[in-house]
Amino acid sequence: MTSGLRKNSRQAGAFFLFLCLTILPFITSVANAATKMRSSRIIPAESGAASVNPDMLLIEVYQNLSENKLQLAQTKIDELTEAYPNFQLAQLIKGDLLLMHTRPVTSFGAGFSAAQGEKLKELRDEAAARIHAFREKPAPGLIPRPVLQLRDDQKQVILVDAKKSRLYLYENDAGQLKLLSDHYVSHGKFGINKFKEGDQKTPIGVYYITSHLSGSKLPDFYGPGALPLNYPNDWDKVNGRGGSGIWLHGVPSTSFSRPPLASDGCVVLTNPDFLKIAASVDIGKTPVIIAEQIEFIHAAKANAEKQLANKLLEDWRLDLESQNMNRILANYSRNFKTMQGDTLNSWFIKQKTGSDGGTPVIRLRDITHFRYPGNDEMIVSTFTQETLSGKIKSSNRKRQYWIKEASKWRIIFEINV
Repeated sequence: MTSGLRKNSRQAGAFFLFLCLTILPFITSVANAATKMRSSRIIPAESGAASVNPDMLLIEVYQNLSENKLQLAQTKIDELTEAYPNFQLAQLIKGDLLLMHTRPVTSFGAGFSAAQGEKLKELRDEAAARIHAFREKPAPGLIPRPVLQLRDDQKQVILVDAKKSRLYLYENDAGQLKLLSDHYVSHGKFGINKFKEGDQKTPIGVYYITSHLSGSKLPDFYGPGALPLNYPNDWDKVNGRGGSGIWLHGVPSTSFSRPPLASDGCVVLTNPDFLKIAASVDIGKTPVIIAEQIEFIHAAKANAEKQLANKLLEDWRLDLESQNMNRILANYSRNFKTMQGDTLNSWFIKQKTGSDGGTPVIRLRDITHFRYPGNDEMIVSTFTQETLSGKIKSSNRKRQYWIKEASKWRIIFEINV
């Protein structure tokens, strides 16, 4: 075996060149990616034992191929397939490496038949997505732009980048976001921007995990469990978006992963990754932001955007306390809409019903702000409003959607939650 590997090691360069051309055109920095990720080769598994990081080993295999180190590539792919026997992409690469002992191999999936062309394409897409995401892993110190401010009791936030087929899990450490882990995911067969039931698209927006469904109560298709999301949310509903059953979930026990575009709209993880995420989140509190692409920015810019969101809310609060109708309405868009179809004026009149005429004192707490995916000029703010008007005290949780019209930020939609 060893002599055969030496004899055929020169094939590795040609094979790697084919990978560069057909899997990842910009894989020239794969060696740097491998160096950067080497420290994360071992990750905690749900059982607490060490587990092989599949993305890291794939990168190392490609690096070994680029350096004509066929024997080392074989060793690493063996390690990967031993850890995850159902990992079809790894098994495919292993098959190509073994085939090199008998004949030249210059194509990805040389052992596949023509009838398996679609499956081969799916595996190529998965390989590209996995390595592309690791090459473009957010630099330390950069912050996901959609997350402006979390409540103190929101200990995690999840972001899904559909373009990269990647899920990022962040920790809220005293107001500072820290990347805990990132994971390969699959999403809707027909992409993103879900609009109706059965369109096999994944929604984009800000959602929350509503429950944790145990795998023992679900078909094997969902793996070890599911985390349902509150799709459609209020913004989806007011914009006529429908459908249901959007979950984060795993894969069947006979599988390791699915192609990047493979679900009916859900976000699908490998089973080890799902178990890790499920053990980290807080039901009802953990936000899940699904976007076409996540932008990462420096802390200074993130802080400036957070201050902007807080200023919008504070100015609205002061105007509300003033009870000056013109000042209050200046915060709202003329295109303001409600679930019931009210115009701004008719809605505003209803909001004043029940006031005792006293000068209110208003306090806002437990504030969150997010840049809404799909629209950089929209901010969704959620907060608890406490009002003392004379002897009347009230408290309610409220959500506002702010849009930028020309140079002015205004509320386009508001609802109690």
